[in-house]
Amino acid sequence: MRTVFITGANRGLGLEFVRQYVAQGDVVHACCRRPGGAAELKALEKANRATLHVHALDVTRTEAVQRLAGALSETPIDVLINNAGVFGPSAESEKDLRQSVGHIDEEIIAKVMRVNAVAPLVVAQAFTEHVARSTQKKMIAISSAMGSISETSGGSYAYRMSKAALNMAMASLAKDLAPKGITLAVYCPGWVRTEMGGPAAPQSVETSVASLRKLIDEAPSPGLARFQLFDGTKVPW
Repeated sequence: MRTVFITGANRGLGLEFVRQYVAQGDVVHACCRRPGGAAELKALEKANRATLHVHALDVTRTEAVQRLAGALSETPIDVLINNAGVFGPSAESEKDLRQSVGHIDEEIIAKVMRVNAVAPLVVAQAFTEHVARSTQKKMIAISSAMGSISETSGGSYAYRMSKAALNMAMASLAKDLAPKGITLAVYCPGWVRTEMGGPAAPQSVETSVASLRKLIDEAPSPGLARFQLFDGTKVPW
């Protein structure tokens, strides 16, 4: 039985990760900002009291991350999944140009960077020893191919910049945490039918998460981060 820690667990990919890991019999620590408003997550917790533990956590508040790490100090974590993230204003669906050239809003960039790039590093740092004491020793970041520098198509500046920064943080952590035996991997879930991805997305959350779980099980050896799509295709950094 593994112990899995998931951020952004109240909806979309995070909630599906919770569902699938709990169904598999793993112990899951699921985090979101406001558990009281996460009806589906709380219902899952009620039905799986022995294995699912829901925590209130705003990943942008370092003190809150450190407080939860302290509360779970005796808990080894086999798989830590940094899933929480935001897209920011959308020029396509919302006609909001604040991520578009000529209309860049630096406050939007700072907010998206804080959630998508800085917070995962803070979470990884706070829970390093929890992961190091576990059997599987894996840290996972949910990123996006939109963070690939070599494959960028422009636009969505805050989101693209934040995911590129996340990728660099995880690649660097792979080097720094290798002596502790910790494996780092970065995955793009594809274009998924979630609140962020929208109803036109071709990929279901169930299929994406099932595929991601297989990749997590096959995560590489410590010291070298891997950037892959949900189907295993390598994504250039």
